[in-house]
Amino acid sequence: MTARVTAIAIVSALVSLTSAGAQTLRWGGDAEGGAPFVEADPRDPSKLVGFDVEIAELIARKLGRTPQFLQVQFTSLDQSAKRGDFDIGLSGIEDIPARRQSLAASMPYYEFREVLTVRQGDRDRYRSLADLKGRRVATLGGTMAYGLLLEAERTHGLTAVSYDDDVHPYSDLVIGRVDAVVLDNVLADRAMRRNTGLVTHPEALAIGHYIVITAPENTALRDQVDQILRDAMNDGTLEQIFRKWNVWNDDQQPLYQRLSTRTEDAPPAALPSTGELVSRYVPSLLRAAVITLILSCAAMALAVALGVLIATGRVYGDPVSRLLLTVYVEVMRGTPVLLQLFVIYYGLASVIRLPAFVAALLGLGLNYAAYESEIYRSALEAVPRGQLDAARILGFTRMQTLRLIRAPQAFRLALAPMTNDFVALLKDSSLVSMLTVVELTKQTQIVATNIGSWVIPGLLCAVLYLAMSLPLGYLARRLEERWRMPTV
Repeated sequence: MTARVTAIAIVSALVSLTSAGAQTLRWGGDAEGGAPFVEADPRDPSKLVGFDVEIAELIARKLGRTPQFLQVQFTSLDQSAKRGDFDIGLSGIEDIPARRQSLAASMPYYEFREVLTVRQGDRDRYRSLADLKGRRVATLGGTMAYGLLLEAERTHGLTAVSYDDDVHPYSDLVIGRVDAVVLDNVLADRAMRRNTGLVTHPEALAIGHYIVITAPENTALRDQVDQILRDAMNDGTLEQIFRKWNVWNDDQQPLYQRLSTRTEDAPPAALPSTGELVSRYVPSLLRAAVITLILSCAAMALAVALGVLIATGRVYGDPVSRLLLTVYVEVMRGTPVLLQLFVIYYGLASVIRLPAFVAALLGLGLNYAAYESEIYRSALEAVPRGQLDAARILGFTRMQTLRLIRAPQAFRLALAPMTNDFVALLKDSSLVSMLTVVELTKQTQIVATNIGSWVIPGLLCAVLYLAMSLPLGYLARRLEERWRMPTV
């Protein structure tokens, strides 16, 4: 899917260059795993398909403009709209108070139900969120469903598990990593066709709507979009689009009857101040910071231990051992850590189903072990050979030489780059959110989406990262000063 998205981005760029001067309607969406809203056409990856694609084309056509797609990660659509990166955004975007308050949001054009999906064998056991006490329930982060599950965590004692896509929640449900999934009925119905052994309860846990967004100052464009949507409701165009994509249901007609005639927009629901909203999320940010710190420390400990063994093997081992260890180092350094995390967590699922935290720990630890081993190997080889010769003349064994002479000096040399690696690992831990581990960066992203701003959550996130990394740097400098090798 990533290759398809890249192809779409390239084609979009070429279109924008060749159509200079033509009036275009730039619309933002996420084509990566965005079916049936926005996705790359399996038959032609340079084209987009989906019901939101057809709605965007309808809006552009009615405005007398040419649609031009802009690929934006789903969780960044709000901020991109504020920046003016695109004219309109639609990609299964939910109508929530924070979004309507911070952006110019259209009238709803589709009504969905948040529904509960479980394994076939648990159909009678888990019929509501109250039945899932102590269980893991998956959803997409930063959505209405995630907010619903956070509330259920407090009231029913379940554990909300956040994903960055709508595919893996259901595949993990099939293999037993989670016990249920809460998402809208559009995604649930598609997942049911894709996976066997699942059942979705028809009862709605909540009701929501999809909307079109644009920059807060673009109220005139928003009003034009509203009129186009209203006309499409009246003449049946929207119904045709939704029927084509098999998402039309009995929920839509009452919605269209309410919205098909022009009425004064209801005032947006009053929201707490930004400070009040942030204060509600501070405890979750602190918990996420603790997870980040524990994960980083444990992964670094694993990396150091393995790095020492690898470096020692490459310096003292036989030719075959040195070759195998060199291959390991080059493979781990030459492939993305995100790919390694995916392989460990998803690729090995058919062999061993590691918990997300354990997979994240192994992925980061194994990757950084390769970098640490190079630091230790170079440090070991930097010890003057004259000292090694003297130890051999004095009758020291290889192990005694390593333990008493070579290793202590190598540690002093390796301390500074080790510290740099730990700070880098602390930041790279943000990648594990792809494995459903809600660490600091992921939680910040969720908070920013829910309050409609990145400014305060971003500052809090930066402060927490600095609070974790600066003391480490200070400690490393003190140790360097204390253990600095005397100059000749």
